[in-house]
Amino acid sequence: MSDAQLGLLTATPIIIAFAGALRTMGVLSTTATVSAIGLSIAIAAVLFTTQ
Repeated sequence: MSDAQLGLLTATPIIIAFAGALRTMGVLSTTATVSAIGLSIAIAAVLFTTQ
């Protein structure tokens, strides 16, 4: 596993947790939270497989 893949595996859960925390604080709407989580997973998957 390359350093880039390890970084993706580390950063993606942090982004998801941050989006969830912002949702519980009322900063993000449910739609924005779902979009942020879905897109971060999709981007990480594409980047992980192309590294």
